[in-house]
Amino acid sequence: MELLLASQSPRRRELLGRLGLEFAVAVPDVDETMDPALPAFDEVARLSAAKAAAVDGTVVVAADTVVVLDGRVLGKPRDAAEAAEMLCALSGRAHQVMTGLTVRRGDFVQTDTVVTDVHFRPLGAAEIAAYVATGEPMDKAGAYGIQGLASVFVDRLAGDYYNVMGLPLCRLCRMLRAAGVAVLGQAGDEAVETEVVRR
Repeated sequence: MELLLASQSPRRRELLGRLGLEFAVAVPDVDETMDPALPAFDEVARLSAAKAAAVDGTVVVAADTVVVLDGRVLGKPRDAAEAAEMLCALSGRAHQVMTGLTVRRGDFVQTDTVVTDVHFRPLGAAEIAAYVATGEPMDKAGAYGIQGLASVFVDRLAGDYYNVMGLPLCRLCRMLRAAGVAVLGQAGDEAVETEVVRR
């Protein structure tokens, strides 16, 4: 069974690989512009579904992740100044990371939005400048990567840690099983229902 990841993100490739599944990668040609008049929760779901529909594969996994602060979507910073501005806004506050996640296999399409609450400790101007100077924030929504140096900014979170990296593995596992993909030896709706009962 061919599993296809519809993403150019190296972090998503790394995370999907942790499930022990063989997969190929295809980059979907999709306009990722979000409608600011619509809730980010719905828009990331729409974009992930569009990405999944834009590539050919037996089983397709697609995702779209944004950082949301007070209803405002923080995308990838355009330059160092904007990265510093985003980090200043996040300093000492809680925000949400939302990932739209879609699994498609033929006529089976399941889409969900996973939300993780992240709280930053107060950040100093010097450490923000030092972090921006590393270049790490420049290709990341919200101008930070929790798996990198920004790990020292996060004092607590509620939800899936891997969602903050861009691919919520717990939810993805259940969706893949529902699509008939065996993860840890289990596949199908019955395995998903058993997992829910055990919780």
